[in-house]
Order: sequence, then structure tokens, then C-alpha cells
Amino acid sequence: MQSGHPTVGPLEDRLRSLILTSSGPEADPEPSHKATFTNASHPAHIPQARGLRNSQEYPNTIRPAPKGGKKRPNQAQRRQMNAELSIPIDVGGYGHPSSRSLQHSQQQNSFSSRASGFPPNTQDRSWSGGNRFHGQSRQGYAQYSSPSTNQPDWRRQQHHNYDNLPRGVNVIPADAFASRGGGPLNQRQATSYNVGGYRQVGLSPEQLANQSAFLDQLCYQIITGAEIGPDEIAEKENFRLYVEAICRHVVTCYEHDVNGAREFQPEAVELKCFGSLASGFATKASDMDLGLLSPMSRLSPGSPESPVPRLIEGALLAAGFGARLLTKTRVPIIKLCEKPGTTLRQNLVEARRKWEDGVDQDEREPDDDVPEDPDLLLDTNVPMDTELNKAPAKPQTPRLSPDAKAASPHEEEFSLKQSSNQSLSGYYGNAKRLLRRLGSRDITHSNCQDFTEANFILLDKVASAFARGLHDANLRSRILAYPSFHIGDTTQLTNYRSLFGINTIIEGEKLVLLWEARPLSGNQKVDQAYESVIQQWKDLHYSKNFGINPLWFNKELQLAVDAIRRIPCVQIMQLRQDQHESPHQYYGRTNKIATALAGTLFPSGNLAIQHYVDGIRDGGIRNEVRDFVASTGTQVLRTVARKHKSIHLAADYERAIEHGRYPPEDVPILQSYIGILRRRPVHSVQRPKDFEYLIPIMQNEVRVLDRIRELPDPATLGPNAPKDRYNDGLEFPKSGVGVQCDINFSAHLALQNTLLLRCYSYTDPRVRPLVLFVKHWAKARGINTPYRGTLSSYGYVLMVLHYLVNVVEPFVCPNLQELAPPDPSLPPHALEGITTCQGHNVRFWRDEQAIQSLAQQGQLNQNHDSLGTLLRGFFEYYAQSNMMLTLPKKGFNWGKDVISLRTHDGLLSKAEKRWTEAKTVIQPQTGASPVSTEPDFTATHSPSLSSNKTSQARANQPSSPDRTGRSIAEQQTPKPKEVKEVRHRFLFAIEDPFELDHNVARTVTHNGIVAIRDEFRRAWKIIKDAGKGPVSEDLLEDVKVRKGELEKRQFMTLLDEIHGDEIFGVQE
Repeated sequence: MQSGHPTVGPLEDRLRSLILTSSGPEADPEPSHKATFTNASHPAHIPQARGLRNSQEYPNTIRPAPKGGKKRPNQAQRRQMNAELSIPIDVGGYGHPSSRSLQHSQQQNSFSSRASGFPPNTQDRSWSGGNRFHGQSRQGYAQYSSPSTNQPDWRRQQHHNYDNLPRGVNVIPADAFASRGGGPLNQRQATSYNVGGYRQVGLSPEQLANQSAFLDQLCYQIITGAEIGPDEIAEKENFRLYVEAICRHVVTCYEHDVNGAREFQPEAVELKCFGSLASGFATKASDMDLGLLSPMSRLSPGSPESPVPRLIEGALLAAGFGARLLTKTRVPIIKLCEKPGTTLRQNLVEARRKWEDGVDQDEREPDDDVPEDPDLLLDTNVPMDTELNKAPAKPQTPRLSPDAKAASPHEEEFSLKQSSNQSLSGYYGNAKRLLRRLGSRDITHSNCQDFTEANFILLDKVASAFARGLHDANLRSRILAYPSFHIGDTTQLTNYRSLFGINTIIEGEKLVLLWEARPLSGNQKVDQAYESVIQQWKDLHYSKNFGINPLWFNKELQLAVDAIRRIPCVQIMQLRQDQHESPHQYYGRTNKIATALAGTLFPSGNLAIQHYVDGIRDGGIRNEVRDFVASTGTQVLRTVARKHKSIHLAADYERAIEHGRYPPEDVPILQSYIGILRRRPVHSVQRPKDFEYLIPIMQNEVRVLDRIRELPDPATLGPNAPKDRYNDGLEFPKSGVGVQCDINFSAHLALQNTLLLRCYSYTDPRVRPLVLFVKHWAKARGINTPYRGTLSSYGYVLMVLHYLVNVVEPFVCPNLQELAPPDPSLPPHALEGITTCQGHNVRFWRDEQAIQSLAQQGQLNQNHDSLGTLLRGFFEYYAQSNMMLTLPKKGFNWGKDVISLRTHDGLLSKAEKRWTEAKTVIQPQTGASPVSTEPDFTATHSPSLSSNKTSQARANQPSSPDRTGRSIAEQQTPKPKEVKEVRHRFLFAIEDPFELDHNVARTVTHNGIVAIRDEFRRAWKIIKDAGKGPVSEDLLEDVKVRKGELEKRQFMTLLDEIHGDEIFGVQE
């Protein structure tokens, strides 16, 4: 069965005709269930529509079967005819007798007859918002307009004076969407459309109704409390005005003092709002996205050479705010908060000073040079359209020419030296940073096609210096002796090294040294099997295929190292407790290795305990555990681990108390418990087999343990918890710091995207609640953080719109880019921002007032599905790639499909876009030519915020990090230019509607796409279970809450493991 879309849609043709003729629709004098259109003439190049879609022609009847031809129908046609005769089309709410109060309005306007978006107990709420705003203010917010006469007066119902708000953000209360049908859900079908009478295999009408009702109820619960309020909008708008004044002053001073542009007008600098607050998809506590526009500047503020972002950062810090410029992002962004805490502000000021002093600062962004999943030893960047056993693309690497210089382009010598206490991973990180500072990168599958001879020469020198700088002399000499390393230095043969390959060689050789120092097992067969693995590793370095293609050699190295790692005696000999690895995790890993050793005739028991103790990370804890083993003579690994857990827990409590992580009133009890944990273990009386030794709890100490169970686990607190790689002490808290916003210095296209999304939100009142629900779901499930490898909110909005435009039938939203009117008769430069923007096509139907008017009259679509039914289809579409149950279409193919909102069918292929493998692009880093100090911004008085708290914060602001009276021109001190690596991934592909070479989902990593797809599958499973009865899982369960509960249970288990369930006599 074909699942594609028709080439031409009648309703789209009529909409296009309305736009092109600029004529408004006229009401049909006679009541009709079909959409009414004017008799506007169609231009010659627009095909005349012969009729509406089947659901529009036959709203209350079964779609008639096609007339049979002379030829006997084939099997597929007979199945289709049987389906059409056996499955009636559900007429939904507008045909039900209980909807008499709505049938009169149906006859006047089919738009108001759609199925209600909420369950029966919420039918009294009138949902009419979404179509009352039009136009765009100078700041970029959506404006307000008076409500339609055909819609309920939501202002009067809510008793809010929204008219007095500043020109700002869409505010649509939870009860401001028009009712879409009549009758309770249990009296009507949950869906009103079954295209072509498509057979719903295994899905009864009752199940479908239950699934939709389940989502209806959830959606109502979320939307009623998710809308942003007018007070929060006013607060954000006041803050925006204040920050805009500071930005104007900074840019104006720079243009006057540095560029000598005395004609520059401060009013030309604008700080416009874009994103969810301007598009209408904002929720409570949403951050504000601001775009700095300065069309009169000689150099765009978003240019890598412009110092304006750094100047503004300094000015905002001087104003008492929390500000941090992110330069390694795709576009320069300033993270800004209104009321930073003392510690946060000090950290931000210190980071600014370090930048001025030229100190290299790592912004803790994900490193793309190594596989993101530590469990994946093979290169994860192989083309996704190939099978796993196919070879990756061979790099087109040129032969070294005879006169090629074997020196760095920078000519100066450089060296790398590993310190005595530096780990190999830390030393490897130093080498990668050096390579980046030299303007190069390691070779990968994503950049091999563009790797030049100069890149190989520089990479070879860094890789060679990396090996020669190893601290271990024996290891270094063994590496340098391998032909795979030195042959290119002594012969005319080409030997392209890679930094990743050299690091893998070092890791493998360290494992070989451990193997050679192993104790003999006494099992010759086992030894011979493992000796063959070691010999394969050595043979690999003498083969002749390592020089031309380093990527192939890297893959062979990884396979060989993986084989050595699987040798049990090597695993036990290299056993070390990792940083922030809990004793429970360390014991579990050791126990697994000891079990594998048991079958090799190694003395696994004593050997496992010996290496377990030797591998404990903390020296003090290691000595205490070693003394315990020596004094008791225990040969039970679990007993040793129990002692390790108790001492480790005591040390965690001591560090947490030292850093003030517990209230002062709890410190005495914690100190008492620390003494208990350091107590000498005793034999268990009741369960000697399970607890050879345990830490005793006396009868008079039971209350101490009870209180400990109520307090947080010290392992989860600051000094003991692993540092977040994305949180380096400069991360803003989620709350408690006032208004937060991002200032974007390249937001021209973002403003166009915002307007497009706002126009889509006007096409149907169901669009906004659907988007808000999906955003809430994604945030609750932890898959809405792009800098942690998942998808941004903008990406989820495009996913929803793709479903509403291209998947659901009849469509909910027309394709606004396909309905773009002809270009106005203006000169080319005047079309910038209307039809083009920075060279990109931004044509779409952007007449907000006309869209709202047609939507209110029901002229934009003929879909009558409830919110629950639409959400059900949305999750089904993205959860699986098979045929959908209620539509003759397949689900989304994550491996091949690209979401493309602009195209007719809404999908492209990754092969068509050439988005089949990741790419790394080297770009100049923003703010590469900074100024060492800030100008005196107190010379010009900036307007104060209306908020008294903000004004007070302004009055008590600390001094600028380095404020002088010198002009900006006198302060400029050039610094070396830095580069950044921008990683373009295509594991998940969403084409930006205007910037066609930009993948909105480029931040999604391997782990990220696994998490996103798993969450869609989980949601779809819960929805399917809801059709059969009550569900046990919470679709919107917060993963952070779940994680906290799991950590609490693990802590309780730890305490039970340390103390057992025995209570001993009173301590004397």
C-alpha cells in the first residue's frame, strides 16, 4: 500500500488562490459541513481544485468505493474495498446528538465543530486562544489584538487586564482554546478520520478511545499549569529594555571611538526577542532568547573578529549581572542572569580576568575526537548507510612529495612531557589541545577526505612528540622500536601516524607488559590461547599496511587491544579504582573478573583480594583496608569490600562536613556516625555466612542510624560527586538568579524562524497545546538538553509541525512555505528580511492577520481530531518505522529520513542531503581580538529597571573587573587567534526551514539518539497499554525525581550491607 502524499492537494490549492488574489473568504449562505471558500479566480499557473479531500466531501458517510473497471480487481484492491465496506468513518463529536449546543455553530463555521481537546470533565472550559495576536513589534514579540466575535471573551473570564501589558509575548491561558466538538469522550469516537477506510489491525474503537482519552487528560493537566503569566512577561520585558540600553551604549562607544563612525546612531542597535517567548510556545520559567542587531556596524557583532561580544560581557559584569560569553558554540552567545549569587559572580569575574591575562580556559565542551560511548571501541563515525561489516571510506591521502618539509608550519619546535603522576588520558588530552592550538586536528572518518599533506605533517610531529614524551622509559623504548612507529622516519616508505592511533598503541603495550609480568596459571592450553592474542598484537606492528591508511590501522589496533583487555589475568592485574567510582561499583567489577579467573586455574581468591586492595584509589583508605586484611586473614572478597565501603563512607562524610554541605545542627550526629564507621568490624552472630564481619550498631546508637537514613547520601554532594563535564562552576542555577536570557549575536535567521513558528501556531488552536505537551514530556524525560547530547526545544517543535503538516490526515497545518505569495514589487535590497535573509530563502505565508482570520472561520483545514488522538499518532509515528495503525503510512525512519518542513512530503533522505557521516569543521573562535579592559560605562546613565530589587542590585553592584577611563581604542591588545571545532552529526537529521545546510539535531550524539528513541518507545508502550486499562507507569515521570529515588534506595542498601540487621548490646 502506498504511503506517500498526493502531488497536489485541493485544499492547498484553494489556500494558495486566496493568498494570491488577496481576497477574504465569504461565508456560505447555506449551512454546510464542508469548508466554505470564495469563488476567487485561480491564476493560470495554479491548478483549479476539483474538490476537497474525501473527508471534506463526505463528512458523515462512508467514503464511496471506487467504481470497478472491466478488469477484475487485484488482491490489494479487494482488500481496500473490503476495508471501506467494513470500517465506517467516525463522525466524531459534530454528529453526536449530545452536541446540540454546538451544532448550530457547526452550520455557521465548520472550524468550531472539531473534536474537543480534553476529556469530559474539562468540556466546560472554553479553549479559544491561539488566534488573537497578530503583527510583530520592533522588539520581535508577538502583539495582542482584540478577540474574535465568534470566540468567547477569555479576558473577561480570566479577569486579567492583558491590554496593559508591554508589547511582548503571547499569553494564552489554559482555558483559552476553542471547544472542538460536543459530547463526552465516552459517547463519541476518539478520532474522526480514518483515511481510505484503512483497516486498524488489532486496534478496537474502544482501545483507540481509551488511548486518546488518556492523553487528553494528561494534556489538560499539563497545559493548565504550563502557560507563562503576565507578571513574568512584564519582568522579562523590563530586563530586556535595561540590557538593550547597555548594549547600545557599548556598541555606540566602540563605533565612535574605534571605527570613527560618528554618524552611528544608538537607536540602530536593537535587542529583539526570538524563540519560544516570541513564537507563542513558552512555558513558565522559560529563558529569554535575545538577538543583538546592529545593521549600521562596520563589522557584524557576530563576526569572529568583532570584539563587541567581549565588550558587552564586560559591561554586563560591571553592571552587577552574571554574564559569560560562550565562544565554542555554533554562534557566539552570552549567558546572562539578573541576580547572580556572590560565589557565582566571583567565579564569572575571575574567568573574565583569566581571559584578559591570556590564560587558556577549557569550556568543558564534549570532545569529539574519541568515541562518545566508552563501550564502543570501534569508530562510531562510519557512514550510517553502510552495513557494519563494510569498509569505511578510504581517505584520499596524498603521497609526501620529495621536497615536502618535515617541519611544522609554525617552524618552532614543540615537545610534550608526561609528568610522573599524570594519567595517560590526561596526557592524551594535552596532546589534543596542542594540536588544536596549532590549527589542526586528528584524522577521523569525517574529515579524511579533506586531510591535506600539511595536515599529515603537523599531525605526525605531534603524534611523534606524544610518544617520545612518555614518562615510562621502558614503555617509551618499546613503542619507538615498533616499525609501525619508526619506519617512516628511517625509510622512504610513507607512514601516516594519527594521534588516536599512537595513544591506542601505548594502551595496548601497557597491557602487554602486564601480561608478561603475570603469575603462571599452570594451565598450558589457556596460556597458549592467550599467547596467540599477544602475538597477533605484535605481528600487527610489523605488517606493511599501517602506513597508507591510518584509519584502517586504528581499527585493527582497537580490535587487538580489545582482545587483550578480555584476558582475565590482564584485567585483574590492571585493576584500579577509577575516580568517583564507588566501592560498590569497584567490588562488582572485581567480582566479575574473579569469577572469570576461576576457570583458568589462577589462584583467583587471594589474587583478587590482593589486586583489589592495591587498586583502591585513596592511599589512606587503602592502608586501612590492607591492615584489616592482614589482621583478620579474611579470604572473602565481599568482607574486604564491606570494610572498604565503611571507611569510604566515613571519608565522604568528613569532606561533606568540611565543605559545609550539611546543616550545623546535624554535624554532631554525623561525627558520631563517622566514629561508628571507623569502628573495628565484628563477627556476625545471626548470619555468619552472609556477614563474616560487619560494623556493629549498639542499642543506644539506633537513633543515630535512623537519622542518617533521613539525611542525603554524602556521595551525591559537591565535594564527593563527579564533576559535571558541562558544569564548570560557571553554570547558572535553574532558579534563584532572577531573569535568565541568552544574547545571540547572529540571530537574523532565528528571528525569521520565530515568525514562521508563530504563524504555524495561529493556523490551529491545537498546535500550541500539542507543542507545549511534547516540550514538557521531553524535559521531564531528560532528552531536551542539546549540550548534553540530546535535542533542543526548537527541534521538538519542528518534529511536531512535521507531523501536523505532513503525516496526520487531513492535515492540521498547511505548509506555509509552499503557500508563500509572490515577491512584492520592491528593489532587491528592500527584499532582505522579507524574501531573503543573509542569502537564504525565507519566503513563506507570513500574513498573521489573514492566517488567524481563516483559522477562525475553519478554512485552513478539515481535521477534527482531539488533542489526545493527535498526540497518540505523534508518538506512534516516531516510536516505530512500521505501518501505523490508523494511517496508511509508515513511521519515521531515524536512520534514513531527514525532516524537512519546507518540502511537500516533509521528508528527504540523508543520502540526498549527503548527511551520511559526521563532519568536524574548524572555525575561528569568537572574540579572538579582545580588549584587555573595559571602558568607563558610568559616563552614560543607563535607565534603571522598574523592579526595585534590580535597582537595588544595580546600586550595590561591585566595581568592574578592570575599569579605567581610557578609550576603547587605547585599550586594544591583540591576542593570538583561537579556533574551535564544530561537530556536525547526522545520527538524527532535521533540516532547518531556511538554513538548508544546518541540521537542527546536530547536537544529538550516539547516546543521545538512543535515549530519545527509547523514550518514544516507552511512551508508545504506555499509550498502547492505556487502551487496555489503567497504566502502571507514569508517562511524564521526571527522570531527575526517579534518579533521586534510585540513589536513595542504593544508599539504604549500602547501610544495610555495612551494618547488617543485627543490633548489639549497649556499648560500655
